[in-house]
Amino acid sequence: MIYTDVKNDLQAQANPERAKVSAWFFKTGPGQYGEGDLFLGLSMPQQHTIAKKYLNLPADNVERLLREPYHECRMTGLLIWVYQARKAGENQRLTLMDHYLANRQYVNNWDLVDATCPQLVGRSLLQGDRSVLYDLAQENHLWSQRIAIVSTMTFIRADQFADTFSIAELLLAHKHDLIHKAIGWMLREVGKRNADALEEFLHDHIRQIPRTALRYAIEKFDPPRRKYYLLL
Repeated sequence: MIYTDVKNDLQAQANPERAKVSAWFFKTGPGQYGEGDLFLGLSMPQQHTIAKKYLNLPADNVERLLREPYHECRMTGLLIWVYQARKAGENQRLTLMDHYLANRQYVNNWDLVDATCPQLVGRSLLQGDRSVLYDLAQENHLWSQRIAIVSTMTFIRADQFADTFSIAELLLAHKHDLIHKAIGWMLREVGKRNADALEEFLHDHIRQIPRTALRYAIEKFDPPRRKYYLLL
């Protein structure tokens, strides 16, 4: 079982028409956030199926997948690590997180981040020191910063909101809408579990929170409450 087996399985299911749509959807044009990325045109269920087939692929072979130019090779490699993490003990999960973060330059689009970091980073840090997230949030690297905030999804599901709020504060002045959307998404998830905590954060930061983040955060509010915040 080697990385070329995974690559061959992915290429065997390539769909050129779907690949064109994916290239447009993930903004691969000049100057866009996904500039130059290449697609084979596989669906996420197809990639999950292949990742499960190669569940025992060694880490060095997964890393070779991450260096492939095709988006689906990187996604499938990351999903292999996600599936490994689900079966792993604490020490192995931490090792997988270290591999993931050491290769984060290849986790270079929002879907790659969102599908993987809650399991590979958030879950690994649930019982431990979370300072690495603050380091990532302060890097001058879009995807590291998105990993920092989206990884807190795992904490939110455990009713732990402090790190989501703290990292959101660090990123409120960010210029990119992909960070604004991620902040808003995480705040909305907090609000589903504790609306009072979300509203306290909104009242404290209403002058700093980007408009896109605010709209995402209040999406589940009733119409009068949404209007209230949008008019502040």
